[in-house]
Amino acid sequence: MKPKIAFFDTKPYDKEYFNEINKTYHFDITYFRYHLTPENIVLAKGFNIIIIFVNDLINGKMMKTLADYGIKLIALRSSGFNNIDLKSALGKIKVVRVPAYSPNAIAEHTVALMLSLNRKIHRAYFRTRDANFSLNGLLGFDMYGKTAGVIGTGRIGKALIKILKGFDMKVIAFDKYPDDEFARATQFDYLPLEEIFKQSDIISLNCPLTTETEYLINRNTIALMKKGVMIINTGRGKLIKTSDLIQALKSGKVGSAGLDVYEEESKFFFEDLSDRVLTDDVLARLLTFNNVIITSHQGFFTREALYNIAQTTMQNIQDFIDNKPLVNEVCFNCP
Repeated sequence: MKPKIAFFDTKPYDKEYFNEINKTYHFDITYFRYHLTPENIVLAKGFNIIIIFVNDLINGKMMKTLADYGIKLIALRSSGFNNIDLKSALGKIKVVRVPAYSPNAIAEHTVALMLSLNRKIHRAYFRTRDANFSLNGLLGFDMYGKTAGVIGTGRIGKALIKILKGFDMKVIAFDKYPDDEFARATQFDYLPLEEIFKQSDIISLNCPLTTETEYLINRNTIALMKKGVMIINTGRGKLIKTSDLIQALKSGKVGSAGLDVYEEESKFFFEDLSDRVLTDDVLARLLTFNNVIITSHQGFFTREALYNIAQTTMQNIQDFIDNKPLVNEVCFNCP
């Protein structure tokens, strides 16, 4: 079987790395610039496999259409899969993902957001461009000795904890499935979520988006936090109820926020909209705060991660073609 592959939401860097890896696999790939949507799903007709990214949203109706077109495999070039209706894929289409392309890339970006917010690097940069060398308003704090609460201790959370321990921070963590051996070796404590909210000076969200974690950060959980807490989200946008975060930023309850994701990001992130009016009032409001840094889902964006994403995605496809076990398969109610 030589499959025909449709690649959606293609950026120049995607094409560069996938073409390089494809010198080994020799797949027949057609690249489309566009997100996969109900309006352009017909583009998938005549293909066997589609490759998509985080902002390609596939609901139940689209899944049926793809199956009718003869699509046998959806290859996500991401670790998250909340953009896919897995239940509707059952028995029709296999779904695979890239579970760990570069945990260090996202952990390092998380720390970059922490340091930039704390030491006001973004504000200092723009000041000095205008020959303003005043330090007023740029006061930060020592990371040393502060308490970092890490929610989610998968590969990314573990990489982050190792970095934070290098600052001699006190680390506390929550995970539905704690790794007690890692905790002992790295010298941090697992605590209930409520204690993470109460004790942390900095909270980092490194967990997947599920029905349990949707809007994990909301008015009620923010009320438990220390005044002036820093919140970092490099996980998924809907981990935070943005309207509640805005109110907490206005009141000073939340001292700063670093967001690499946003709950309505599929309409904006990865695109250049600099010549248009921003139509999302909530996102526009967030951008007015000088104690908020927003990056456009940039945490994964390193050379190493792009290479690993391409390599794993192509191997996932090859395993499917060869009828081998799909080690990176995701499915509804998988064990």
